[in-house]
Parts: sequence; C-alpha cells; structure tokens
Amino acid sequence: MRTIEFWYEFASTYSYVTAMRIGRLAVAEGVPVRWRPFLLGPIFKELGWNDSPFNIYPAKGRYMWRDLERVCEDEGLPVRLPPVRFPQNGVKAARLALAGEHEGWTPAFTSAAFQANYAEQRDIFDDDTLSAILTGLDVDPDRAFAAANAPANKEALFAQVAEAKTRGIFGAPSFTVGDELFWGNDRLEAALAWAKA
Repeated sequence: MRTIEFWYEFASTYSYVTAMRIGRLAVAEGVPVRWRPFLLGPIFKELGWNDSPFNIYPAKGRYMWRDLERVCEDEGLPVRLPPVRFPQNGVKAARLALAGEHEGWTPAFTSAAFQANYAEQRDIFDDDTLSAILTGLDVDPDRAFAAANAPANKEALFAQVAEAKTRGIFGAPSFTVGDELFWGNDRLEAALAWAKA
C-alpha cells in the first residue's frame, strides 16, 4: 500500500473540505496519509500573481464561494467567510503543522485550524487563536511555538515549498502518490484509488 501525500495551504478553501474528510476516507480505504503543509504564495508569485486567483478574478471568486457552500452542504460542514480578509495568512499555522509532524498532532491541529478559519471566523494568524487550538489538543503552546519558530523548522517549510514546486504542484489541495499528481478536493477519491492500485 502506497502513502498518499496531502499537500495543503491554510489559505485554501478547498483544502478545508479535504482536511475534514481525508482522514475518514483514508482509514476506510486503508491508505496511509502524510500531511504536507506548504505555502502557495511563492508559487503564485512565480506566476505573476500577488493575491489569490479568487481575488484577482472576481467572477471566479464569486463562483468559488457559491461552489464551496454547495460542497460543504453535501459534506455537512459549516462554512463562513474568514474574518479580516481572504485569504488569511497561513504561515504561522503551516509552521506549527510542520513542527507537529514528529509528535503526531499535525492532522488534528490542521483540521482544527481549518475549522477555526472557515467555520468559526477566527483569525489563524493570531497567536491567541493558535494557542487556544493547541491547548484544546493538549499540546503545550509555548513548546509548539518554540519548535515552529526554530530556524530549522522555518527552513523545513521553505524546503517543503521547494519540493512542491519540483513536483509540479500549482494549487491546493494536491495529492501525490509516488510521482503521480492529483489536484483538487474532487480528486481525493482518485488519489486514494491510485494508492491502492
């Protein structure tokens, strides 16, 4: 059985949906998952974008929000526009998620951070919000922030972005199974099937 790598960005709307369902589906299929937080900003910048394509192209943005409402309704997930602005800055959350990989709390933290952002309208760039999420998971916030902000972890996140680029990832959520790339929440089932094939 091959591992599916789940590449996600905390600013990504459809990554929210995937984060809330990948664990259940992967367990049902018996497929191991590696959670891979990364940042789309550097990738978008290379494409000449300085913002989310959903903001750059208003018609696309309007469609995305309506589609997201439909998808979330089908999944039984609440969805509300994030506070402050869209997209929120996910760099702190990504550093924390990456730091938690070795201790095993990355999936739970990721799901909780996405829920805070897209269901509860909380600011995931705010340290108090992130601390509350960590505390709710019985993770010591001070220790988690120290690990997340360590130079080695920051470099690891840069390396994760660089790896995403070399693997041809251009959006989130994406899934890799070996060298095979799948893009989009609606391709999760196909990626799981590929991992089992």
